[in-house]
Amino acid sequence: MNSRTDVLVIGGGATGAGIARDLALREVDVTLVERDGLAAGASGRSHGLLHSGARYAEADEAGARECLRENRILRAIGGECVRHTRGLFVQLAGDDPDYFEEKRDACADIGIPTEVVDANEIRAELPALNHDVERAMWVPDGVVVPSRLVAANAADARDHGAKILTHAPVTSMTLEEGEDGPGTREISQVSIGGELERTIEPEIVINAAGAYAEGIGELAGVSIPMRPTRGVMVSVEYDAFEPVLNRCRDPDDGDIIVPHDEEVVLGTTSVPVNDPDEYEQPAWEVERTITECSKLVPDVSERAITRTWWGVRPLYEPDEAARGGRGISRGFVRLDHADDGVENFLSIVGGKLTTYRQMAEATADLVCEKLEVDAECLTADVSLPNAEDPVKLDAYVREFDAGGPSDADILGRR
Repeated sequence: MNSRTDVLVIGGGATGAGIARDLALREVDVTLVERDGLAAGASGRSHGLLHSGARYAEADEAGARECLRENRILRAIGGECVRHTRGLFVQLAGDDPDYFEEKRDACADIGIPTEVVDANEIRAELPALNHDVERAMWVPDGVVVPSRLVAANAADARDHGAKILTHAPVTSMTLEEGEDGPGTREISQVSIGGELERTIEPEIVINAAGAYAEGIGELAGVSIPMRPTRGVMVSVEYDAFEPVLNRCRDPDDGDIIVPHDEEVVLGTTSVPVNDPDEYEQPAWEVERTITECSKLVPDVSERAITRTWWGVRPLYEPDEAARGGRGISRGFVRLDHADDGVENFLSIVGGKLTTYRQMAEATADLVCEKLEVDAECLTADVSLPNAEDPVKLDAYVREFDAGGPSDADILGRR
C-alpha cells in the first residue's frame, strides 16, 4: 500500500506529537509514525519535571528563559496534563552557599519568581525534610503527566486531519536525485513495517526519533552523532507530598524528588550508553539514587518501591561537547540536512520535555518555509483537547498506547 503526505514525522514522543499537532493546526497534511506506542521513549520514561528554568538559571540563561516561558504556556493549555505543584531548591549543611546565591541572583535576572525561606520556616511547612536543611528557595516548578500530554497532542493533530500510526517502524528509505541536480538527493519513499506494511511518499521528512535519531539518519545516509545517557527513576509510596524538591548544588545523582498523588519519583543518574535499546540497569544506580534523595527526605529510603525504570536522554553529541556535558541546560538543535545533501530531511534533537512545544514550533516554522505555507503557530494559545477532563485524556492514552512508567500511578485515578 502506498500513500502520500506533505510531511512525515518519525517519532511519537512529545516533540513528534507536538510537531504533528502544530502542522495540522496550520492545515498542513502530516503523517506521524512511531515504532511502538506513543511516548515509548524518553517522554514516557522521564521523571516528569516541569522546569521553571531555575535548575539552569546560572548555567544557561537562554535555556532557562525557554523553560520559564514554556512552563507558563503548558500551565495555561495543559489542564490535567500538568500538575500545579511548586518547586523547592534546598540547601543542606555542607552545600556551597555561594551556589545558592548565584542561582537566586540568576533567577532574579531572568524573571523566575523566587522566595527564600529559612530553616525553621521550611521545616515547619515540610517536616519531612532533612533537619540539616539550612535554607530553601521556592520556584514555580511543576509536574508533567507525559502520557496524557503526548496523547492529547496526537489527538488534536488527528482531529485536524493528521494520520497517527503507532507500531509502525521505519524500515528503509529510498533516495533519488534532488531537484538541484547531481550531488543532491531527496527522500522519495519511506517504507513502514509492522502490521501496516506500507510505503509513504513524503514531500518532507522530519526525524524526531529522540535517542534513535542517529539510526534514522543512517537510513537517509546522514550522520547525526548522538550521545545518549541513561538515568534511573525510582517511585516509592509517599502520600500527599506537594513540592518538587531539587538539591541546591551542581547537578548530580539523586538530586530531584518529583511528587505524584500517592507516590514520589526519585531521580536520577547519568551514564553514557551505546545503544538506547540495550544497556545495563544496575542495582547500584537504584541504591545511589535512593541514598542521595534520602539526604533531602530521610524516610524515602524506608518507603516501599512501587516501580523502577530507566530512560535514555536524546543528547546531541556536538552540542553536549560544546556545553560541557551534565549540569548544563539540555538545549535543542534543529538540523536541516539540505546542508548534508538531502534536501527534504530535517532533524530535531536534544531538548527537554518542558520545551517540547517550542521545539515543535521551531521545526514547523522551517517546514512551512520550505512548503511556502503562510500560517502562524497556534499551539501556545489553543488548549489541548479535553484538557480539563482526565477521563477523556486517559482514553486518548489508551487509544494511542501511550501509557508509560513515568505516570502509571496517576492514569485512571482522577
